[in-house]
Amino acid sequence: MSLSVVCSRALIGVTAPLVYIETHISNGLPALSIVGLPEAAVRESKDRVRSALINSGFEFPARRITINMAPADLPKCGGRFDLAIALSILAASRQLSEAAKRTLANCEIFGELSLSGQIKPVSGLLPAALASHQAGHPLLTAAAKIDLLGNLDGIEAFGFTTLRDVTDYLNDPTSIHPARPSQHSLPASAQHPATDDMADVRGQFQARRALEIAAAGHHHLLMNGPPGSGKTMLARRILSLLPDLSRQQAFETASIYSVSQSDIGQPEAALTPGEMILTSRKPPFRSPHHSASVSAIVGGGRSPQPGEISLANHGVLFLDELPEFSGRTLEALRQPLEQHSISVTRSQRQVAFPARFLLIGAMNPCPCGYDGHTEKSCACSALQIRKYRDRISGPIQDRFDLQMTLSPVKFEELSGARGEPSSAIAERVAKAQQRQHARQGILNGLMSPADTQRTISLGGPQQTLLERAAQKLHLSARAWYKILRVAQTISDLAESREIQTPHLMEAIAYAGRGESASRL
Repeated sequence: MSLSVVCSRALIGVTAPLVYIETHISNGLPALSIVGLPEAAVRESKDRVRSALINSGFEFPARRITINMAPADLPKCGGRFDLAIALSILAASRQLSEAAKRTLANCEIFGELSLSGQIKPVSGLLPAALASHQAGHPLLTAAAKIDLLGNLDGIEAFGFTTLRDVTDYLNDPTSIHPARPSQHSLPASAQHPATDDMADVRGQFQARRALEIAAAGHHHLLMNGPPGSGKTMLARRILSLLPDLSRQQAFETASIYSVSQSDIGQPEAALTPGEMILTSRKPPFRSPHHSASVSAIVGGGRSPQPGEISLANHGVLFLDELPEFSGRTLEALRQPLEQHSISVTRSQRQVAFPARFLLIGAMNPCPCGYDGHTEKSCACSALQIRKYRDRISGPIQDRFDLQMTLSPVKFEELSGARGEPSSAIAERVAKAQQRQHARQGILNGLMSPADTQRTISLGGPQQTLLERAAQKLHLSARAWYKILRVAQTISDLAESREIQTPHLMEAIAYAGRGESASRL
């Protein structure tokens, strides 16, 4: 009986479940059939594999070939199974040695074939590599992107250029030296991508302070101000305040990019956005247009793809002109903001994507933008202003830990000296985050209510002040806890062991209730 089994990996969200490629060759009219819930690209692999085998100097069996992809109820898509199918056919048709078959049985195969037999990289390499590493199996794949796997400690992976190289290696491992993972070498500009500096911001001292608190404690920030007050400029500079990602964070975020359409179709010689994150360790910054659909923001599609909230994982999601986003889109953010993940459910499957992002929102005070402006008059009616502001529901506003109103920058501030550079602020942010990780293991803004109660305590005067604020400002339970978390971050920035009254007053002032803490 001519039967062979080769292991590969499918792709479901950011996970890579194991797939067994079972090939049986029997007598009968020449035909090749693929079963096991293959999609169109997988069914078309029979033509790519046939040409690749012939052009690589192998014989394509003129017999009946049945290929089963198990488990049968798991959807299979893309060209990632081409190389595994080709090697399975070669093993079943006895064109590989017995030693090669034994080696092949302990490996996992992942790659697409061209008609000439060249091996091309495909999406989802990082999740597949991680899964094979956890299973203790070597991975045979394309050599083009093998260096990226060097960021995964202990990975055993081999990169090849052609199908013939793979078979030569399997038959005699000493006959060819495949590519091995190594740390990717980047040009200096890619290793340290240029970021905008806070020193370029003139005036807006309160906004700069709010941005520092947001970066230090992972607190969502909503800025409200007239056009030209610097909302977008400030938001884009928060990356210069955030520390680099850890290796695990960079790998997790790059894995999301590796399965998304944003990394598909990029030139092989160029680094994709996900690969830049993996190698530079810089947090992602996503700024989708307000016309983006719900699925574009939170993820979805017939074959679920990650949305902007997942592409911003461990980074920043900036929503400019926040009221212009559809109500359905904004309401869809409520669950991910609380759970730090999103589950996309379809009739046949449910896919989960990480979504731990820092949300920065910017909006005008009214449709024309000049309500409350000191020099320009507003042309909007009271009804127009109310309808405009009502586009952002109370539950969404309540999820912003920091809310502030920006005023127009005065001319004398524009012509003044440069502000404090990002490097100095980033140093304070890094120290504050170190205190948080040492105290509770996560940043303050990510703590649950139970964690907040267990970790943060107030002195008698501070407790009385917060209770008075809760009664006068009609604070919800969520607002109570977010004020505690923000006050703790302010205390960490001040390197204080306890939350002092000024820290709590400043946190209350950012609660967005239109009251001054000094009046409580």
